[in-house]
Amino acid sequence: MARFVHEIRDPIHAFIRLDNDERRVLDSRPLQRLRHIHQLATTWLVYPGATHRRFEHSLGVMELAGRVYDVVTDTRNVSDDMRRVLEPLSDPASRVYWRRAVRMAALCHDIGHLPFSHAAEKELLPEGWDHERLTRCLVSSREMNDIWKSMKPPLVDTDILKLAVGPDKAEDMEFTNWEELMAEIIVGDAFGVDRMDYLLRDSHHAGVAYGQFDRYRLIDTLRILPAVQEGKKTDFRKPTMGMEEGGIQSAEALALARYFMYSQVYFHHVRRMYDIHLKDFLNVSLPGGRFPTDTERHLQTTDSGIADALWRTAFDKDRAGHIHARRIVRREHFQLVYQRNSEDIKINPEPGASAYKKLAEEYGVESVRHDFYKQANRVANFPVRLRNGAIISSLGMSEALRNVPAVTIDRIFADRGIAARARDRVDRDRAELIKPEKEEDDG
Repeated sequence: MARFVHEIRDPIHAFIRLDNDERRVLDSRPLQRLRHIHQLATTWLVYPGATHRRFEHSLGVMELAGRVYDVVTDTRNVSDDMRRVLEPLSDPASRVYWRRAVRMAALCHDIGHLPFSHAAEKELLPEGWDHERLTRCLVSSREMNDIWKSMKPPLVDTDILKLAVGPDKAEDMEFTNWEELMAEIIVGDAFGVDRMDYLLRDSHHAGVAYGQFDRYRLIDTLRILPAVQEGKKTDFRKPTMGMEEGGIQSAEALALARYFMYSQVYFHHVRRMYDIHLKDFLNVSLPGGRFPTDTERHLQTTDSGIADALWRTAFDKDRAGHIHARRIVRREHFQLVYQRNSEDIKINPEPGASAYKKLAEEYGVESVRHDFYKQANRVANFPVRLRNGAIISSLGMSEALRNVPAVTIDRIFADRGIAARARDRVDRDRAELIKPEKEEDDG
């Protein structure tokens, strides 16, 4: 007997189910390639269990996207005001179409990722390219278009790519209110299921508890609500993702889970240093120092090829990039010698840059690395419907959401041969090292 529903075991969501049409997407080359792309780059060198791949994450995002869609479009959860603004909510055929489009956009949202995911994206792609642009190319490729057209009902590739990357990464395309809302389910700042799944999944595989939150309560209380700004009236012409009052603690837990995962796992200092070594290696080992953007070549580029090159190069002094590969494979990574604190910022808002310049002059640019990152502080501002029916801003309701800090790192690493000396220099002359150049010139 032919099977119409396929079940896949998953450590986060128990079972993930697909029908035959969706299974064809899963079996396509762009999706199967994700079996060979690590979710967290070289994080397994610090957290040994973090060897999971983009493939299972994409399945999880699809599963959560379907759950959220079913909740927020349920007729019992949709107000008459929203039904008047959003026509698909009143059309059963449209609701079936967009449910499939949302699930497939969620499944395909990461197919443009480079080997080792985010580790070297900015520096190793031509200007104007990122993984979202590569995703758009693949979603609209002949191979995927043949699948979209064969589905029942047939899907339109532009609908899928809009939802997969969102308005911020598709500025050349016009979005309806409905399309923006559907994209928000996947990539939204407040309740995007991409974020939900990677926090839960990365936490599980890294063996930490920081990324956990009550996704069941969170999803069950999500609603389509009119946009609202703190202190302003609601705007029924601009629907967005919001929630019932009873879910606010789950939303707070999600925001805090993100903060703790970034500060404790994603920005772990040794993990970040391995990313820097990987970028150094790829910069000299890739042809022209760049990843390919051609669709066919992209599909042939995976972690496996890079990992094999790393291993062989680490034990062959004559290969380009030997020293960088050795630092990764032999665990001879640079060591932390400086990390900013609140007192340093009072002296110089960018203390690491000043200290790096002086240490690089003293020990050589090849022996010192500066790692700076400032997280965009996108405060989760969304509408909340109170039990009395009033709709207010989440920021007016939750002190926790108003005060979730942005993660900023400002660190200097040094080669093991000079790390002890550099660390002593920082401990002894910290104030002099971080002093802004202008102050030195004035003196």
